[in-house]
Amino acid sequence: MKLLTVNLGRPKAVGHSDAPGGMTGIDKRPVDGPVRVTDPGPKGQGASGVSGDAVCDLRHHGGTDQAVYAFAREDLDAWERELGRPLANGTFGENLTTSGVDVTGARIGERWRVGDSLVLEITSGRVPCRTFAGRLGEKGWVKRFTRHGASGAYLRVIVPGEIRSGDPIEIVHRPEHDVTVAMAFRAETTERTLLPRVLVAGEALHAELLKDAREYVARYGPDPVSGRAAQGTP
Repeated sequence: MKLLTVNLGRPKAVGHSDAPGGMTGIDKRPVDGPVRVTDPGPKGQGASGVSGDAVCDLRHHGGTDQAVYAFAREDLDAWERELGRPLANGTFGENLTTSGVDVTGARIGERWRVGDSLVLEITSGRVPCRTFAGRLGEKGWVKRFTRHGASGAYLRVIVPGEIRSGDPIEIVHRPEHDVTVAMAFRAETTERTLLPRVLVAGEALHAELLKDAREYVARYGPDPVSGRAAQGTP
C-alpha cells in the first residue's frame, strides 16, 4: 500500500462553482517534494489540511473532518475504462492518490500512517457536488458517481507530518464495527435507512454525518423501517 502522488489545487475561476467569486481548488495536480499535513481547524474557518492546497468554498469543504481527501488509483482506472478517457492523479480533486488501499472498504475511524509520522483517520465518504460535475463535464455525473458508490474518503489529521509521493501507507488501527466508507456514503445519499447503523462508529464519524444520523433516529427511531412506517414518510 502506498501513496502514488500528493495533489494540490490552486484557486481557479469557473462558472460551475458555488464558492464566493466562482473560485474552486478542485483542479489538483501532483507535486514534488515533501508536503506538510496538519489539522486545519473547524469547518468554515479552516481550509485544507494539506499545505499549499486551495479550498475556496469553506461552507462545504475543508475543516477538521475534511482535512484530506483520498481516492484510489484503482477506482480512477475503473472510471477510465467506463468513460473511455485518461484520468490523471488528482482529477477527482483528491489530495492523495493511493495504490493498493481499499478506500471504499475502509472503516470509519480506521487510521492510516502515511510516510514516517503522519496519521490520518477516516471520517466519511465524499458526496459529489456541482463543482465536481463541472470539473468532469460528464452528463448526469452526480447521479452516476453516486450510483457507482466508490466515493473516496475524507480524513482528519490525528498526528501531523510531512508526506511525499511514493510514501508507504500502513493501517495502524481498524475498528471492530462494520461501518465502511461505502456504507456511510450510501447512508448519506441513496439509503437513508442505513443512518441508524452508522452510529456504532460514534465520534469517529464526520460531525455532520453524526448529527444527521442522530436526528434521523430521534425522528424515526432506531428501527428505520418500522419507525418510518409508523410516523409516515414524506
